Amino acid sequence: MEPNLAKIEPLIRQLLIELGEDPDREGLVKTPYRVAKALAFLTHGHHVKIGEVINQAIFTQPTSSMVIVKDIELYSLCEHHMLPFFGRCHIAYIPNGKVFGVSKLARLVDMYARRLQLQERLTEQISQAIMDSIDARGVGVMIEARHLCMMMRGVEKQNSTMVTSAVLGVLRENLATREEFLSLVCRKAP
Repeated sequence: MEPNLAKIEPLIRQLLIELGEDPDREGLVKTPYRVAKALAFLTHGHHVKIGEVINQAIFTQPTSSMVIVKDIELYSLCEHHMLPFFGRCHIAYIPNGKVFGVSKLARLVDMYARRLQLQERLTEQISQAIMDSIDARGVGVMIEARHLCMMMRGVEKQNSTMVTSAVLGVLRENLATREEFLSLVCRKAP
């Protein structure tokens, strides 16, 4: 079910009032509508199905070489404070006869990131979706992100980065394969 902007707008207007603002002043008149639209966009991943994202872009390819896509930008909202967190996602998988169209990995990241989210869950969801979608031999996902809920409020630590990783299949079972994944995603570009 898509968010009902007409129901969200008055809630945002009331929130402005409760914060001591005047929702009728020039700068805030259209804010409830803009915030409602922004929240609907930032959480639209709840309404997307994985089949729509992949859209049959899985191809037969007899390879067992590791496939890596690095530095996929992501933007999400922390479910605890509804403040943004943002960073990069690195994905590796070892095919088992099937590969993704490369853009589909970025679209999977977006689908799961555009939800009220925890970085730990986001990492797990992406890795499991890749594993399940192509029956990969192994999957590794690493996310490095900065959380505004930690930077703007609370402890106010400006330079902190949270790193999460999930490894499945041969990347979990085989230390050398896992180390290859980590060394390749952590390598700086020339």
